[in-house]
Amino acid sequence: MRDAATIEDIVRDRVRQRLNINVGESEYRAWRNSLGNAMSNVMRSDRIPDDIGVAIEYRLDLGRKRIDFMLSGRDELDEPALYIIELKQWEKIEESETKDHVKTYLGGAVREELHPSYQAWSYQSRLESYNEFVYETGVKMGACSYLHNCPTNNVVGSSRYEAILSKAPVFIKGQMDNLTETIGKHIVSGSGVEILKKVDESPIRPSARLADAVGNMLKGIEEFILLDEQKTVYEKIIESATKSQTGKKRVIIVDGGPGTGKSVISINALASLTKERLNVRYVTANGAPRDVFKAKLSNELTSDSFKQLFSGSGSFHSMEKDSYDVLIADEAHRLTAKSGFYKNEGENQIKEIISASRTSVFFIDEAQKVTWADIGEKDSIKEFAAKEGAEIQEYQLNSQFRCNGSDDYLAWLEQFLGVKPSTGQLFSEGSFDFQVFDSPTQLHEEIKRLNKLNGKSRMVAGYCWNWVSKNDFEKGDIIIGGYKARWNLQKYDDSWIINPNSVNEVGCIHTCQGLEVDYVGVIIGDDLRFERGGLITDPSARAKTDKSLSGFKKALQTDEKGALLKADELIRNTYRTLMSRGMRGCYIYCTDEATNNYFKKAIKEMWNE
Repeated sequence: MRDAATIEDIVRDRVRQRLNINVGESEYRAWRNSLGNAMSNVMRSDRIPDDIGVAIEYRLDLGRKRIDFMLSGRDELDEPALYIIELKQWEKIEESETKDHVKTYLGGAVREELHPSYQAWSYQSRLESYNEFVYETGVKMGACSYLHNCPTNNVVGSSRYEAILSKAPVFIKGQMDNLTETIGKHIVSGSGVEILKKVDESPIRPSARLADAVGNMLKGIEEFILLDEQKTVYEKIIESATKSQTGKKRVIIVDGGPGTGKSVISINALASLTKERLNVRYVTANGAPRDVFKAKLSNELTSDSFKQLFSGSGSFHSMEKDSYDVLIADEAHRLTAKSGFYKNEGENQIKEIISASRTSVFFIDEAQKVTWADIGEKDSIKEFAAKEGAEIQEYQLNSQFRCNGSDDYLAWLEQFLGVKPSTGQLFSEGSFDFQVFDSPTQLHEEIKRLNKLNGKSRMVAGYCWNWVSKNDFEKGDIIIGGYKARWNLQKYDDSWIINPNSVNEVGCIHTCQGLEVDYVGVIIGDDLRFERGGLITDPSARAKTDKSLSGFKKALQTDEKGALLKADELIRNTYRTLMSRGMRGCYIYCTDEATNNYFKKAIKEMWNE
């Protein structure tokens, strides 16, 4: 540790250079204390091999979560080994009622935080499930937390946390020798730098997908280990469901963008609460996720059993107050006012869900509202919750469940499309596969080729072509020069995205929202064009058979400016949603040549080509 004296400067410079992150003064001081003092003493121990590999602030899955300290080398059998250490400067710690959480003083107040050993273990599990080198090579992994300023372990080491401590022990002030002994047993010899390189260069491929894993999750099998605030949200749902049985009504609002784990948390909570014999349902306005889950669960649940757990959002207007213990509304931004086929039933789905349940949970991303009828907004949820006298809890999800740096890509995409204000966010060419094609035929052929690898690549498009094949199967819908394709077939219902033959068709926003693939090919129609130096939207370019903008023409007559602004938002949201379905890559073709060139120029400048 010859760099210990200036380690905080070295780490700050590398984090800025490698991760494009500028850190604040508090994090800078934390590095000085945790790395320059605590960990430098640990690394000087004779028990630690001299040629051990060290990774500091290691970016997990190219996402936003970082591992504080990771060591690499070889175990007693000369096999690759990794050891993760979660570092905390906490001094005074209190127990929390929330499972796997503690309370400590942070940012000027006592706050509820995950037990640091859970954090360490969850990062270990994440690498074991997503890093191809780790799970294919069978790298021996271990993890712990080190609270080097904490004088006592009567809280963090209590029997309340026995389950997590058995997976990742905690070490406190004065236990440096215990920590070095543990590391020394796990990593016996060095050559660690080469192992770190293999881990860092490894493809990031998840070993489980939500749709494939939903059956196991309902059985209580942990297919996904929840990270940081994902775990907190999950535990708060369980805690609120229990307390609301005898206490006041509770409403939980969870805000998170694509890939932040909203649906994974939802299904995990559904499984746990069902196991506790609570009356709970998973609710979505959009039928696509439910149809996919139904197809995946067809051998495990009868149709009636499925309906007891999964439902649409339009049936609660006729329910008595508190009919359910818990209603979990995923994709809550898609909720509508009226229900029923003719949209003439009920008053407001948000109000009705809150009324019908003791605890209601709304997972929401307002930037995914894509139809004129979508009313799901946080302010509306809070308003109805207050009228019911409910206790309101609000959480923000940031940890990305996706991989290959797609969170950086998403941040760039939101700015580029004008969905959110620009912050100068970029993504690297190697972290996410984004390509612009000059031909829809070439684009579709490439998606078909990629789909042959594992069946997880699909074509989608903006709804700018009429659905003529609905009545005449022989006709094409999307015709661009020599390219001819059909919208997704009715026989697939909303499970189009998992049907093995559906790669030959083109999906739309209604059959892919809330779902994901490896690679998505997107045809951008004339409703989004590059004109007058920027991207503009054109509602008139939408197909007549598209009902997403139903209500626009009427609104245009009474409030032209407001109607155009809302249509503009919905069109941009639609492409933001379509272009964020791919976990590993997004390929696009724009029908407008100037728009195609605009995207090409943007990525060329970003990657300095």
